[in-house]
Amino acid sequence: MSQPPISRFPVPEIADLPEDIRSRILAVQEKSGFVPNVFLVLARRPDEFRAFFAYHDALMDKPGNVTKAEREMIVVATSNANQCQYCVIAHGAILRIRAKNPLIADQVAVNYRKADITPRQRAMLDFAMMVALEAHTVGDADIAALSAHGFSEEDVWDIAAIAAFFAMSNRLANVSNMRPNDEFYMLGRVEKQA
Repeated sequence: MSQPPISRFPVPEIADLPEDIRSRILAVQEKSGFVPNVFLVLARRPDEFRAFFAYHDALMDKPGNVTKAEREMIVVATSNANQCQYCVIAHGAILRIRAKNPLIADQVAVNYRKADITPRQRAMLDFAMMVALEAHTVGDADIAALSAHGFSEEDVWDIAAIAAFFAMSNRLANVSNMRPNDEFYMLGRVEKQA
């Protein structure tokens, strides 16, 4: 049986892409062993690809009080709420790796309220879900609840920006019918044997 296409929109060949985009995709392929389909699907519009990944990297790759694993938790929880299969699967794999926990991504995706996370992380995800699904209701009390868990004003901005950015990403992935790479499903699930 042949595999379904990775997008309902045309996907360019890597060799035909602008040098900067081609280099980035090949670097990701070298590091991970495959090319995540999001790179190929978004590469059809080079200017938007560059803008998307610049903002993605600014949000997801920085150090801070919100750890890289917690940033991935936000993506997984809100992407599930937005019914984005691609982002739940892809970022679930990254979450398992960053948290060094093979169970966490499934727990967070299905119901973060019952996941093995800290009260601080639950408050973070409660706020992220509010931003993803009903940002118009966010008030001072919601910010204060995060402050009570040690989140700074900048952390609150990061949590909101990640939830908002991935709400956009979820919608593009759903409209394009972006298929998760098969490789994502097993990443971080089993410990490597020595």
